[in-house]
Amino acid sequence: MKSKIIPIALAVALSFVSCDNKKKENEEPVQKEAVSETTNFDYTAGEFADIKVLRYQIPGWEKLSLKEQKLVYYLTQAGLSGRDIIWDQNYRYNLTIRKALENIFQNYNGDKTTEDWLAFEEYLKRVWFSGGIHHHYSMDKMKPGFDKAYLETLLKETNTQLTGESLEVIFNDKDSKKVNLNEEKGLLKGSATNFYGPNVTAAEVDAFYKKMKSPNSQKPLSYGLNSKLVKEDGKLVEKVWKSGGMYGEAIDKIIYWLDLAKTVAENDKQAKALGLLIKYYQTGDLQTWDDYNVAWVEATEGNIDYINSFIEVYNDPKGYRGSYETIVQIKDFDMSKKMKVLEDNVQWFEDNAPIMEEHKKDSVVGVTYKTVIVAGEAGDASPSTPIGVNLPNANWIRTEHGSKSVSLGNIINAYSHAGGSEKLDEFALTEEEKKLSKEYGELADKLHTALHEVVGHASGKLNPGVGETKETLKNYASTLEEGRADLVGLYYLMDPKIEELGLTDSIENLGKAAYNDYIRNGLMTQLTRLNLGDDVEEAHMRNRQWVSAWVFEKGKDANVIEKVKKDGKTYLKINDYDKLRELFGALLKETQRIKSEGDFDAAKNLVENYGVKVDQEIHKEVLERSAQFKAAPYSGFVNPVLVPEMNEAGEITTIKVTQPESFEEQMLMYSKEYGFLPEMN
Repeated sequence: MKSKIIPIALAVALSFVSCDNKKKENEEPVQKEAVSETTNFDYTAGEFADIKVLRYQIPGWEKLSLKEQKLVYYLTQAGLSGRDIIWDQNYRYNLTIRKALENIFQNYNGDKTTEDWLAFEEYLKRVWFSGGIHHHYSMDKMKPGFDKAYLETLLKETNTQLTGESLEVIFNDKDSKKVNLNEEKGLLKGSATNFYGPNVTAAEVDAFYKKMKSPNSQKPLSYGLNSKLVKEDGKLVEKVWKSGGMYGEAIDKIIYWLDLAKTVAENDKQAKALGLLIKYYQTGDLQTWDDYNVAWVEATEGNIDYINSFIEVYNDPKGYRGSYETIVQIKDFDMSKKMKVLEDNVQWFEDNAPIMEEHKKDSVVGVTYKTVIVAGEAGDASPSTPIGVNLPNANWIRTEHGSKSVSLGNIINAYSHAGGSEKLDEFALTEEEKKLSKEYGELADKLHTALHEVVGHASGKLNPGVGETKETLKNYASTLEEGRADLVGLYYLMDPKIEELGLTDSIENLGKAAYNDYIRNGLMTQLTRLNLGDDVEEAHMRNRQWVSAWVFEKGKDANVIEKVKKDGKTYLKINDYDKLRELFGALLKETQRIKSEGDFDAAKNLVENYGVKVDQEIHKEVLERSAQFKAAPYSGFVNPVLVPEMNEAGEITTIKVTQPESFEEQMLMYSKEYGFLPEMN
């Protein structure tokens, strides 16, 4: 589970808009001092449409041993090797379309100053950023700013082949939504994701997996996680993503690099986990996937860690299939030490949560929390990245073996350098509100992310006999889980325990800043990400709205949150922070009950009544007020490029960190160096 969101305090700013001191290779890891990032670093790599592309640094890279640098390099290469998988998962024609557009981009010799050509360039960049022709956040198919006739001219002049439905779909209304969560339109029929065959229905999916029984009912396997479900000769069959199976060409490259990574593992537990991941890719066996996750979550020592495989199910409207993603991480020693207090006190938070006693875990085990330095990302984590991750997702593994939570420190840092305060000044009502956000917002971001990942996702338990959340809550599972974790963070951000643990000098100021920013974003500023008239579709965006709208409504009689008109503009004013905290606690209690009991109807009512429909008058006003700002609503990242230097024997002697010149350069390089999949229509 991941926080694929911008930090709270940056929500307003970005919603308009993841040597000599070198040790010898065989030396044991040592604690390294914190290394500050370069102060004159250029964080901006480009801007187009509604996207701002940023860069991030890898502070402390030169402090890693050669062995550690190799491990990071091999893991990033493994991640990039599977890059094409997410493109095909997102939509069946994405690879065909991308290859055609890239060929035009590199070979067209005509006039590149016309409006049509500039529109073509912008469309290609948008496709690159989203991993396909559907917007990475809204899920809507993106409309090109040129017509079909112009594209056909470009195809002809560059001798590029793009015909039939793969050409027509760029301009017509077919497959208009990548992920549709409106049951009335059909969860599968209305979704363009490439996880199911064209004639497979949602009811057939339910029936297919209902027949599957795990060998151990207490440890249910993640059926459907690593396959495409299709019909062959009228029967449903799974096309498993593995070596020798679907996506095998790319998976074999992933295995190659993981094999090398295993040779430079920092310890036996890390090597064991890598070995099981390799076996999983080789066999596609879901028991091996569980064995790997147990080994991975128990491999807590070392300075390097990673996320790799088919993991999050947000892109599957049925919640079974995992999108391919990877993140390679280096431990940030200074921040991890400061935040370790949350990990050490996780049982206190569970015991004191405002949820029913029968829904609390007697023992929250194995939660580890680190602030990390990202060294590379791919798949569903790039270019649009999370800022925090908590894994594994299987409830039984989390209960028995624990979980790992990470906050992506250098990603958050890059966001903060790219943001500004002018949007805060526009949408915050009072000078005190602005001051609190500027002084305490960044810390509130970090603590909310930490509480969300460490305490939130690790908390609570299912009632005996209740199935996995994806089975009980279905298409509402993802947004309910993210909202539940958000609520845990919000409830505790104003708890005296946070100040007692030395995490802030003022729990009152910290909490007020966090609550102001969350409510303002949930009910107003995040609406810049929608076209006027649209419903809210994305899981995280939905959860921010249903959390905010529920507490707003339930606090109306006591005027907890007030809509204020000033100079013809709407603002949100929190009048009673303590009461708001109580409301967050009450909603957390109900959300946990819904999850623990598998109450689908209550989940549907909560999300549909509070998280989907938008106040059109407020939405129109937000769009008009935000039009004055040039900053793009969405941000993402290019990755640093790790360049190995070799000796005459072909051995790596060091690895340098370089930055791509531009977004376009990196995207073309990735397609050339890691384009391992054929077109798979």
